[in-house]
Amino acid sequence: MFSERAFFSFVDLAPESSHRAYNEWHQLDHRPENLLLDGVAWGDRWARTDRCAQVGSASGGPDRATEEFAGTDYVAMYWFRPPYEESVAEWTALGEASHQWGRGPRLSGVRRPLTAFFTPVKGYVAPRVLVSPDALPFRPNRGLHLTLTRFADHHGAAAHDHFARQDRVTIPELLELDGVAGAWTFSFLGSQRHPTLGLNDPSDHAPGELRIRLLYLDGDPVETGTAIDSHLGDEGADGVAEVLLSTPLSTIIPWQDW
Repeated sequence: MFSERAFFSFVDLAPESSHRAYNEWHQLDHRPENLLLDGVAWGDRWARTDRCAQVGSASGGPDRATEEFAGTDYVAMYWFRPPYEESVAEWTALGEASHQWGRGPRLSGVRRPLTAFFTPVKGYVAPRVLVSPDALPFRPNRGLHLTLTRFADHHGAAAHDHFARQDRVTIPELLELDGVAGAWTFSFLGSQRHPTLGLNDPSDHAPGELRIRLLYLDGDPVETGTAIDSHLGDEGADGVAEVLLSTPLSTIIPWQDW
Protein backbone atom coordinates (compact mmCIF):
# COMPACT_ATOMS: atom_id res chain seq x y z
CA MET A 1 0.00 0.00 0.00
CA PHE A 2 1.53 3.28 -1.12
CA SER A 3 -0.12 5.27 1.68
CA GLU A 4 -1.66 4.47 5.04
CA ARG A 5 -3.07 7.91 5.76
CA ALA A 6 -5.68 9.94 3.87
CA PHE A 7 -7.58 13.15 4.54
CA PHE A 8 -11.12 13.98 3.41
CA SER A 9 -12.86 17.35 3.38
CA PHE A 10 -16.57 17.69 2.61
CA VAL A 11 -17.40 21.24 1.52
CA ASP A 12 -20.75 23.00 1.47
CA LEU A 13 -20.72 26.48 -0.11
CA ALA A 14 -23.27 29.02 1.10
CA PRO A 15 -25.81 29.94 -1.61
CA GLU A 16 -24.34 33.40 -2.07
CA SER A 17 -20.79 32.07 -2.46
CA SER A 18 -19.05 32.17 -5.82
CA HIS A 19 -18.27 28.66 -7.04
CA ARG A 20 -15.92 30.09 -9.66
CA ALA A 21 -13.85 31.96 -7.06
CA TYR A 22 -13.69 28.87 -4.86
CA ASN A 23 -12.65 26.64 -7.78
CA GLU A 24 -10.02 29.12 -8.93
CA TRP A 25 -8.56 29.25 -5.42
CA HIS A 26 -8.54 25.49 -4.91
CA GLN A 27 -7.30 24.37 -8.31
CA LEU A 28 -4.90 27.19 -9.18
CA ASP A 29 -3.51 27.96 -5.71
CA HIS A 30 -4.37 25.61 -2.84
CA ARG A 31 -3.99 22.22 -4.53
CA PRO A 32 -0.70 23.01 -6.37
CA GLU A 33 0.92 24.24 -3.14
CA ASN A 34 -0.21 21.07 -1.33
CA LEU A 35 1.00 18.73 -4.09
CA LEU A 36 4.42 20.39 -3.88
CA LEU A 37 4.89 19.11 -0.31
CA ASP A 38 7.18 16.08 0.03
CA GLY A 39 4.71 14.39 2.36
CA VAL A 40 1.71 14.62 0.02
CA ALA A 41 1.54 11.66 -2.34
CA TRP A 42 -1.53 12.87 -4.23
CA GLY A 43 -4.58 15.05 -3.82
CA ASP A 44 -7.69 15.80 -5.81
CA ARG A 45 -11.22 17.20 -5.53
CA TRP A 46 -14.57 16.40 -7.13
CA ALA A 47 -17.88 18.22 -7.50
CA ARG A 48 -21.31 17.05 -6.43
CA THR A 49 -23.16 18.78 -9.23
CA ASP A 50 -26.94 19.19 -9.32
CA ARG A 51 -27.14 16.20 -11.67
CA CYS A 52 -25.02 14.11 -9.29
CA ALA A 53 -27.15 15.10 -6.30
CA GLN A 54 -30.32 13.98 -8.08
CA VAL A 55 -29.12 10.42 -8.67
CA GLY A 56 -31.17 8.02 -6.57
CA SER A 57 -33.81 10.40 -5.27
CA ALA A 58 -34.81 11.41 -8.79
CA SER A 59 -35.81 7.83 -9.55
CA GLY A 60 -37.73 7.40 -6.33
CA GLY A 61 -34.91 5.57 -4.60
CA PRO A 62 -33.92 5.87 -0.92
CA ASP A 63 -32.68 9.15 0.52
CA ARG A 64 -28.95 9.29 -0.22
CA ALA A 65 -27.95 12.10 2.15
CA THR A 66 -28.72 13.01 5.73
CA GLU A 67 -29.48 16.64 6.53
CA GLU A 68 -25.89 17.12 7.68
CA PHE A 69 -24.45 16.19 4.28
CA ALA A 70 -27.29 17.08 1.91
CA GLY A 71 -25.63 20.39 0.95
CA THR A 72 -22.25 18.89 0.07
CA ASP A 73 -20.91 20.60 -3.06
CA TYR A 74 -17.34 19.28 -3.17
CA VAL A 75 -15.21 16.51 -1.70
CA ALA A 76 -11.42 16.82 -1.53
CA MET A 77 -8.91 14.24 -0.41
CA TYR A 78 -5.16 13.93 0.07
CA TRP A 79 -2.96 10.88 0.41
CA PHE A 80 0.14 11.20 2.62
CA ARG A 81 3.56 9.60 2.49
CA PRO A 82 5.34 8.26 5.59
CA PRO A 83 6.49 9.34 8.10
CA TYR A 84 2.89 10.46 8.55
CA GLU A 85 3.30 12.67 11.61
CA GLU A 86 5.91 14.75 9.79
CA SER A 87 3.91 14.83 6.55
CA VAL A 88 0.73 15.99 8.27
CA ALA A 89 2.67 18.57 10.32
CA GLU A 90 4.18 20.00 7.12
CA TRP A 91 0.74 20.07 5.47
CA THR A 92 -0.79 21.75 8.55
CA ALA A 93 1.97 24.37 8.58
CA LEU A 94 1.17 25.23 4.96
CA GLY A 95 -2.38 26.05 6.03
CA GLU A 96 -1.11 28.60 8.54
CA ALA A 97 1.38 30.01 6.02
CA SER A 98 -1.37 30.36 3.42
CA HIS A 99 -3.46 32.33 5.90
CA GLN A 100 -0.54 34.66 6.55
CA TRP A 101 -0.18 35.14 2.79
CA GLY A 102 -3.88 36.05 2.58
CA ARG A 103 -4.58 32.97 0.46
CA GLY A 104 -6.92 30.78 2.53
CA PRO A 105 -7.81 28.18 3.60
CA ARG A 106 -10.33 29.95 5.85
CA LEU A 107 -12.77 31.35 3.32
CA SER A 108 -16.14 33.02 3.84
CA GLY A 109 -19.18 31.05 2.83
CA VAL A 110 -17.45 27.68 3.24
CA ARG A 111 -18.90 25.09 5.62
CA ARG A 112 -17.08 21.82 6.19
CA PRO A 113 -19.34 19.20 7.83
CA LEU A 114 -16.50 16.67 7.88
CA THR A 115 -12.73 17.24 7.80
CA ALA A 116 -10.95 14.16 9.04
CA PHE A 117 -8.16 11.65 8.63
CA PHE A 118 -8.87 8.10 7.51
CA THR A 119 -6.87 4.90 7.30
CA PRO A 120 -7.00 3.25 3.86
CA VAL A 121 -8.33 -0.30 4.31
CA LYS A 122 -8.10 -1.96 0.90
CA GLY A 123 -7.90 -1.15 -2.80
CA TYR A 124 -9.48 -2.99 -5.72
CA VAL A 125 -9.39 -2.76 -9.52
CA ALA A 126 -11.79 -4.10 -12.11
CA PRO A 127 -10.45 -7.09 -14.09
CA ARG A 128 -10.24 -4.95 -17.25
CA VAL A 129 -8.06 -2.34 -15.53
CA LEU A 130 -4.36 -3.12 -15.81
CA VAL A 131 -2.93 -0.88 -13.09
CA SER A 132 -2.54 -1.94 -9.46
CA PRO A 133 -4.84 -0.67 -6.70
CA ASP A 134 -1.95 1.54 -5.52
CA ALA A 135 -1.81 3.19 -8.95
CA LEU A 136 -5.58 3.62 -9.20
CA PRO A 137 -5.72 7.09 -7.52
CA PHE A 138 -3.21 8.36 -10.11
CA ARG A 139 -5.17 6.94 -13.05
CA PRO A 140 -7.33 9.58 -14.77
CA ASN A 141 -10.99 9.32 -13.83
CA ARG A 142 -14.26 10.99 -14.78
CA GLY A 143 -15.48 11.02 -11.21
CA LEU A 144 -16.21 8.95 -8.15
CA HIS A 145 -19.11 7.30 -6.42
CA LEU A 146 -18.72 7.97 -2.69
CA THR A 147 -20.56 6.30 0.16
CA LEU A 148 -20.07 7.54 3.73
CA THR A 149 -21.53 5.31 6.44
CA ARG A 150 -21.67 5.35 10.24
CA PHE A 151 -21.68 2.26 12.46
CA ALA A 152 -23.26 2.30 15.90
CA ASP A 153 -21.19 -0.74 16.91
CA HIS A 154 -18.21 -0.52 14.59
CA HIS A 155 -16.30 -3.37 16.24
CA GLY A 156 -19.29 -5.67 16.69
CA ALA A 157 -20.03 -8.94 14.92
CA ALA A 158 -22.60 -7.33 12.62
CA ALA A 159 -20.09 -4.72 11.42
CA HIS A 160 -17.51 -7.46 10.86
CA ASP A 161 -19.99 -9.40 8.70
CA HIS A 162 -20.86 -6.20 6.83
CA PHE A 163 -17.18 -5.59 6.03
CA ALA A 164 -16.76 -9.19 4.88
CA ARG A 165 -19.73 -8.91 2.53
CA GLN A 166 -18.44 -5.62 1.14
CA ASP A 167 -15.04 -7.17 0.45
CA ARG A 168 -16.19 -10.47 -1.01
CA VAL A 169 -19.55 -9.71 -2.62
CA THR A 170 -20.59 -6.06 -2.92
CA ILE A 171 -17.39 -4.49 -4.24
CA PRO A 172 -16.55 -7.36 -6.65
CA GLU A 173 -20.08 -7.04 -8.08
CA LEU A 174 -19.72 -3.27 -8.42
CA LEU A 175 -16.42 -3.74 -10.28
CA GLU A 176 -18.32 -5.66 -12.95
CA LEU A 177 -20.50 -2.64 -13.78
CA ASP A 178 -19.64 -0.65 -16.88
CA GLY A 179 -17.75 2.50 -15.96
CA VAL A 180 -16.41 1.33 -12.56
CA ALA A 181 -12.60 1.13 -12.73
CA GLY A 182 -11.80 0.30 -9.12
CA ALA A 183 -12.41 1.04 -5.47
CA TRP A 184 -10.80 1.99 -2.17
CA THR A 185 -12.23 1.71 1.33
CA PHE A 186 -11.28 3.85 4.32
CA SER A 187 -11.84 3.72 8.08
CA PHE A 188 -12.16 6.86 10.22
CA LEU A 189 -9.01 7.65 12.19
CA GLY A 190 -9.58 11.06 13.75
CA SER A 191 -11.00 14.54 13.23
CA GLN A 192 -8.92 17.44 12.00
CA ARG A 193 -7.79 19.74 14.79
CA HIS A 194 -5.81 22.62 13.28
CA PRO A 195 -3.72 24.26 16.01
CA THR A 196 -4.01 27.85 14.76
CA LEU A 197 -6.77 28.29 12.19
CA GLY A 198 -9.71 26.75 14.00
CA LEU A 199 -10.34 24.39 11.09
CA ASN A 200 -11.71 21.75 13.41
CA ASP A 201 -14.07 19.01 12.35
CA PRO A 202 -17.43 19.71 14.07
CA SER A 203 -18.31 16.03 14.44
CA ASP A 204 -17.26 13.73 17.25
CA HIS A 205 -16.64 10.17 16.11
CA ALA A 206 -14.66 7.27 17.50
CA PRO A 207 -11.94 5.61 15.39
CA GLY A 208 -13.59 3.15 13.05
CA GLU A 209 -17.09 4.60 13.46
CA LEU A 210 -17.16 6.06 9.93
CA ARG A 211 -16.40 4.26 6.70
CA ILE A 212 -15.86 5.59 3.18
CA ARG A 213 -16.12 3.57 -0.01
CA LEU A 214 -14.80 5.26 -3.14
CA LEU A 215 -15.56 3.84 -6.55
CA TYR A 216 -13.33 5.29 -9.25
CA LEU A 217 -15.27 5.90 -12.46
CA ASP A 218 -14.17 6.04 -16.07
CA GLY A 219 -17.77 6.10 -17.24
CA ASP A 220 -20.10 9.07 -17.07
CA PRO A 221 -20.58 9.78 -13.33
CA VAL A 222 -24.36 10.26 -13.54
CA GLU A 223 -25.03 7.28 -15.79
CA THR A 224 -22.63 5.03 -13.88
CA GLY A 225 -23.87 6.39 -10.55
CA THR A 226 -27.43 5.54 -11.51
CA ALA A 227 -26.38 1.96 -12.31
CA ILE A 228 -24.51 1.73 -8.99
CA ASP A 229 -27.49 2.98 -7.01
CA SER A 230 -29.79 0.57 -8.82
CA HIS A 231 -27.47 -2.31 -7.94
CA LEU A 232 -27.08 -1.28 -4.30
CA GLY A 233 -30.75 -0.65 -3.58
CA ASP A 234 -31.38 0.50 -0.01
CA GLU A 235 -27.92 -0.28 1.31
CA GLY A 236 -28.64 0.86 4.87
CA ALA A 237 -31.81 -1.18 5.28
CA ASP A 238 -30.15 -3.83 7.47
CA GLY A 239 -29.61 -1.27 10.25
CA VAL A 240 -25.92 -2.11 10.64
CA ALA A 241 -24.61 0.93 8.78
CA GLU A 242 -26.36 4.29 8.52
CA VAL A 243 -25.77 5.87 5.12
CA LEU A 244 -24.83 9.52 5.65
CA LEU A 245 -24.08 10.27 2.01
CA SER A 246 -24.11 8.16 -1.13
CA THR A 247 -23.55 10.07 -4.33
CA PRO A 248 -21.65 10.27 -7.60
CA LEU A 249 -19.08 13.03 -7.88
CA SER A 250 -17.79 14.59 -11.08
CA THR A 251 -14.17 15.30 -11.97
CA ILE A 252 -13.65 19.06 -12.31
CA ILE A 253 -12.19 20.35 -15.56
CA PRO A 254 -10.52 23.72 -14.83
CA TRP A 255 -12.18 26.72 -16.49
CA GLN A 256 -14.75 24.54 -18.23
CA ASP A 257 -16.65 23.53 -15.06
CA TRP A 258 -16.35 26.77 -13.08
